[in-house]
Amino acid sequence: MWNMWKGFRGVDMEMLKPTWNGMEWIWIHIMDPYVDFVRAKCEDPKVISEWFALVWNVKAKYGILDEDTYNFDETGFMMGIIFACMVVTTSDGRGKAKLAKPGNREWATVIQGVNAQGWVIPPFIILAAQYHLANWYTESNLPADWMITTTDNGWTTNEVGLDWIKHFDKHTASRTKGTHRLLILDGHESHHSTIFELYCKEHNIVTLCMPSHSSHYLQPLDVGCFGPMKKAYGRQIEDLMRAHITHVSKVEFLRAFREAFFASMTEKNIQGGFMGAGLVPHDPERVLSKLDVRIRTPTPTLPPSTSADPWIPKTPQNPLEANSQSELIKTRISNHQNSSPTSMINAVDQFAKGAKAIMHRVALLEAEVSLRKANEALSKRRRAKRARVRLGGSLTVQDAQDLLAKKAADEKTPQERQQNGSYAGSARSKSRRCSTCGKAGYNARTCLETAESSVSSISDVIVVDY
Repeated sequence: MWNMWKGFRGVDMEMLKPTWNGMEWIWIHIMDPYVDFVRAKCEDPKVISEWFALVWNVKAKYGILDEDTYNFDETGFMMGIIFACMVVTTSDGRGKAKLAKPGNREWATVIQGVNAQGWVIPPFIILAAQYHLANWYTESNLPADWMITTTDNGWTTNEVGLDWIKHFDKHTASRTKGTHRLLILDGHESHHSTIFELYCKEHNIVTLCMPSHSSHYLQPLDVGCFGPMKKAYGRQIEDLMRAHITHVSKVEFLRAFREAFFASMTEKNIQGGFMGAGLVPHDPERVLSKLDVRIRTPTPTLPPSTSADPWIPKTPQNPLEANSQSELIKTRISNHQNSSPTSMINAVDQFAKGAKAIMHRVALLEAEVSLRKANEALSKRRRAKRARVRLGGSLTVQDAQDLLAKKAADEKTPQERQQNGSYAGSARSKSRRCSTCGKAGYNARTCLETAESSVSSISDVIVVDY
């Protein structure tokens, strides 16, 4: 960077500035090539050593086991953005290809907690909305114990922080081995509110705040989990883009996050995060060795091997593998002695040709199936009604499904009553009723009372008094 700065000496920098797009981050680094003093101070080995000593002393004071050690943090998602990156390019637009990109840049936050033994607390998802919508819970296929809450902008608040610590306590209290739980966290305001700290104190949760600007070294989630999660989420959004879905709704976000979560929040990644942060097992040298600049003799590079790579028989999975495997087979056959390999080479060529044709067809079919599924999901989303579940607050998926079921039952009951009433009315209208006596099952012609009165009147007429 210093050589680059020397190359710019004597050049009018104001003439160069208008040619750079976006944020002037190159300009900032050229004019100020030094690391921020506050960040460098927090990466001081002395500060980091004091942190590890604090963790050790707190665990010893309260008798906290490794099984009761937790870490939690928030991570944000801009729904339609694949990766957080910068692209250096020219300012003119000549010859640039147009590429569709997701149009939704709505913010969502996920609060995630993990245990040092490798298991996760169900995610706590914060969406920018006022009402909980039914399709979040019916179409996203989320596990029943995941929780969703709403805020105006999708960010964490003190109230959300309190809801999360209650969520954390619910899923960890029964699994506590000792008397206290250790919760490693950063310095966000919602993690240190009065109500948050009081709840932790009442429920034997000991919180420790990491030094500022050091979470990339000391926080297990940043060390081992959030990076793979963001990459997996980016791949899910890329798949939507290939299916020409350029607006990522909350339902698509929840689906994509679900796949990214299960791909990244594995036992191996979580345990690796705690190990890389030097917490479990307790090993400060894992972090301190990254801060110190040590002089060492570089390992001599080995000359490239001249021998051919050994052929490992396996089924090719794509056209490139099939072509490479056929080349290896032909090379090996050519080295064969005392026989002509022509027939074998021809046979391998035929195999490669047929295999590549089949694999191309399969690839096209898979792409077509994926596109149809994406289009069906998009059509379903556009046809779906935006039914509201509840205004604000936090809901687990199970609670939301119970509310939807109760609402459906309440809406169905009046219809059933009305339907039953119409059936009863039709039954009453169909039953015969006498107009003379009013009894059911008769009419005026067959009424017994009418017949009896007729007989008595006839008798009165024919009686003769002698």
